[in-house]
Amino acid sequence: MRTVYKFLLDHLRDLEGLSFFAKPISVIVCIIIIVLAAGLAHLITRKILLQIVSRIAKRTKTTWDDILVKNKVFKGLAHLAPAFIFYFTSNFAYPVLHQELSELDPSVVEILSQDYYLSLAGILLKLTQVYFTLIIVFVSNSFLNAVLEIYDTTDYSHHRPIKGYIQLVKIFVFFMSGILIIAVLLEKDVTGLLAGLGAMAAVLLLVFKDTILGFVASIQLSANDMVKIGDWIEMKSRGADGTVIDITLNTVKVQNWDKTISTIPTYSLVAESFNNWKGMEESGGRRIKRSVNIDMASIRFCDTDMLNRFEKFEIIRDYVKQKESEITDYNTSKHISEEDVISRRRQTNVGIFRKYLEVYLHNHPMIRQDLTFLVRQLHPTSKGLPIEIYVFSKDIVWANYEAIQADIFDHILAVVPEFELKVFQEPTGADISRAISRI
Repeated sequence: MRTVYKFLLDHLRDLEGLSFFAKPISVIVCIIIIVLAAGLAHLITRKILLQIVSRIAKRTKTTWDDILVKNKVFKGLAHLAPAFIFYFTSNFAYPVLHQELSELDPSVVEILSQDYYLSLAGILLKLTQVYFTLIIVFVSNSFLNAVLEIYDTTDYSHHRPIKGYIQLVKIFVFFMSGILIIAVLLEKDVTGLLAGLGAMAAVLLLVFKDTILGFVASIQLSANDMVKIGDWIEMKSRGADGTVIDITLNTVKVQNWDKTISTIPTYSLVAESFNNWKGMEESGGRRIKRSVNIDMASIRFCDTDMLNRFEKFEIIRDYVKQKESEITDYNTSKHISEEDVISRRRQTNVGIFRKYLEVYLHNHPMIRQDLTFLVRQLHPTSKGLPIEIYVFSKDIVWANYEAIQADIFDHILAVVPEFELKVFQEPTGADISRAISRI
């Protein structure tokens, strides 16, 4: 390219009226030629390289090469062709010297400056080095994106997400590239610039506080298997209740059940408490924990008529007979007369109702029998006696689970009157109106 420049310079000086502009015109023409050659080299390289690589990737059984093509890794490498052209032609307007320019006599330098731009080569070389750095950044970023996508295709990705680590590497690459570009433009040593940054350490820690906290938190989350993509988590302090859809260095995104997205700082999952329902999903059962309040005024001992009626219910017939026989034997052994209503043991309608619920749920096809199974009384309150159902459904899908739960309590509420019990309900306007009308 130096020969082309010299040729243009000599011929333009021979033309009348152009001798004064021969030098800048020669430089401009040479730069245009270099840019066109670099562009053509980039076009040819990209076409050939991408075509060859794409064909190879399509023929192979693996998917990682397709992902590399998709993330433009080879497209970034194609920029190396024009970069090398710029590098090797950057000194076209600089003379061939066997010693440093500073060692030459000033008069010689003045003569050389008439034909050459002595500082242009340094400027073009700096721009070429910056171009090389940007290529490295682009290729590194594309490669890291490809690595993340390849890793996401493995079974480990759901248990050990690495997106946060990839982002940290990207930050390091961008930071070091920025330092390198500044060092090239200012003609400073990279180590000297890095040493100077030591004084800015406190500022950098303040600026990247969330990033550092997020990085430490992501390590803890990953190492302790606290949360992963696809987990259902609930974090009331952040208004999050849904599925984790993304874990990054700084944030965790949760898609709530109403389809809104909650963004939670990663370090909050370590610093604050949250519920992970992964254990429930892996157990294959979803908890049903709900109670029905019985009006305590309707609770009574069972008389003979009531017991005879309960014995007609096949589901609890054996229990009622067995329990009544057990109670009769006890009262007989203790010589307790029927008139002693306080000392005698007797069955209650609420006790039989509670047993009925146990048998009913044991026979229910959608209730897990191998997990916690409780039908219990809770502490009586001003709203009655709570009878709580604490069992697990076999279906953990939300809609199906709600349907199972609703079906169970529809039946419970409907069957309560059969035991001469009443469900507690606070008085309404209609109740008050009826009470007034009776007066």
